[in-house]
Amino acid sequence: MTDVVFSDAATTAKPVEILIAPQNVLRQVARPVRPEDIAGIRLILPGMFAAMYAAPGIGLAAPQVGISQRFALVDLGEAEAREPMIMINPEILEESESLSTREEGCLSLPNQYAEVTRPEKIRLRWTTVDGNVMEREADGLLATCIQHEIDHLDGILFVDHLSTLRRNMILRRLAKEQKFRRG
Repeated sequence: MTDVVFSDAATTAKPVEILIAPQNVLRQVARPVRPEDIAGIRLILPGMFAAMYAAPGIGLAAPQVGISQRFALVDLGEAEAREPMIMINPEILEESESLSTREEGCLSLPNQYAEVTRPEKIRLRWTTVDGNVMEREADGLLATCIQHEIDHLDGILFVDHLSTLRRNMILRRLAKEQKFRRG
């Protein structure tokens, strides 16, 4: 199965629940995916894509849906031109010295945004659900998104790249909004 097949299945799949911070699994270092995990990953992928697209978002890591394993989805494409990537056990091999600052948000911190500075370009390696090892370079928004999702696999949220004051402001605002939503 290709990554496109999983994202196409999202049109009929029930979206899985995306966890909102603070949840312990969002702060844990996810364990590497093992061969025996692949069947379960294949089952949840359509629901993960459905949740990501419905949010709408451009990336979603396994810990965000309560799975402490090292895999994530990324898709910067529009609905009519999907470009899904499923990265199992992704690792950044190289980072550029040049940096880029972009506004980031997160499906686990809804409606919260901040400017985050990260390496402008990366080279990464990951395994596909079919077991193929892939390598590629990424820059711009794709590099930012991949770094953001790999951070999730390491128990890091985008707010951890901010000053303590800014991070605490965002987390307090999120808690207040969540409390208001619960009534």
